[in-house]
Amino acid sequence: MTRLRKTMIEELERRNYSQSTTRTYIHTVEDFALYFDRPPDQLGPEHIREYQAQLFTKRKLAPNTVTQRLAALRFFFIQTLHKPWSVAETPYPKKVFTLPEILSPEEVARLIEGALTLYHRVVLMRLYGTGVRRAELTHLQIPDIDSQRMVVHVRGGKGRKDRDVMLSPTLLEALREHFRSLRQRPVVWLFPGNRWHTGDEPIDTKVVWQACKAAARRAGIQKDVHPHTLRHCFATHLLEAGADLRTIQVLLGHRDLEETTIYLHLSQRHLNATASPLDSRNLSPTRPKNDPLRNV
Repeated sequence: MTRLRKTMIEELERRNYSQSTTRTYIHTVEDFALYFDRPPDQLGPEHIREYQAQLFTKRKLAPNTVTQRLAALRFFFIQTLHKPWSVAETPYPKKVFTLPEILSPEEVARLIEGALTLYHRVVLMRLYGTGVRRAELTHLQIPDIDSQRMVVHVRGGKGRKDRDVMLSPTLLEALREHFRSLRQRPVVWLFPGNRWHTGDEPIDTKVVWQACKAAARRAGIQKDVHPHTLRHCFATHLLEAGADLRTIQVLLGHRDLEETTIYLHLSQRHLNATASPLDSRNLSPTRPKNDPLRNV
């Protein structure tokens, strides 16, 4: 490990950054240095400008991804190298607001039924039944399942925050069935790694990703389905069932209610409850005499 890498990791740890953010920041600095084939401490503002441009033009990365890359470089230059950072010279790209892909309840059922194995089925049920992020799912431990209170404890979620989410009786029974099918009952991790699910470490997040992709193919779902899709479905379907936004915010672990309001754009119940202004206009039901479509 180089001195610079060690120093940057120490600075990230001092500020209690998550492991995921640490990995992303370190990878970005490595990629930055590799692009110019020079040590990162020998690069400056003109290199950052060129690097940022090619992230858009050559790699076609999304604006939000580029913003994350710039945040990593900003941390490296300010906190690791103790060099100045000019916001004017390195502007962040405008944020892009896009609505996530949502599955209907019927499509979710098809997805779960299309799971490749019982293990994958339980993983998909856990994602949809609790709305946890895939990293949070992989780090769930046996004691986190409280069958007496019917809640799941999510420890150290995004932002280092703990929260409780509901434990569905259907999910609890599926977990018990899954445990009965294993050669060895897990002791620590709810989803232990290795082929026989008996490892000392939890499964990798890639396993969760692959479970979603394989199930979507088997179910014939053409939409782009990934683990976070089921988190969006969890929130949207709760909203459509009558849950209030504040409750959904707490269940998702959102810091700001504004993050949760995106699901108002996705909920059919809320969209259909609002009439179009066109319906209140008193328009003639007949077409004008010179309508070119009258014979169509």
